[in-house]
Amino acid sequence: MPNRNSNAGHKAIRSCVICRQKCLQTELLSFILLFSGIVYDPRRVLQARKYYVCPRQACLQQLPKWRKKRQRERR
Repeated sequence: MPNRNSNAGHKAIRSCVICRQKCLQTELLSFILLFSGIVYDPRRVLQARKYYVCPRQACLQQLPKWRKKRQRERR
């Protein structure tokens, strides 16, 4: 009988910040928002608040518009 408290089979689920579709974390692209712009974190090692975007072309094209909106909210 498997341990109910074990996280051995856990798969992290995240949402795309553009389309809000939920996917596995490994399927999404990881970004960090800095004042100078957006930084892509391909190895997911940077220690900062991460934002996830699905690799679809439509979402990637909306990323600069989302960044401007997000920076206005942070002020």
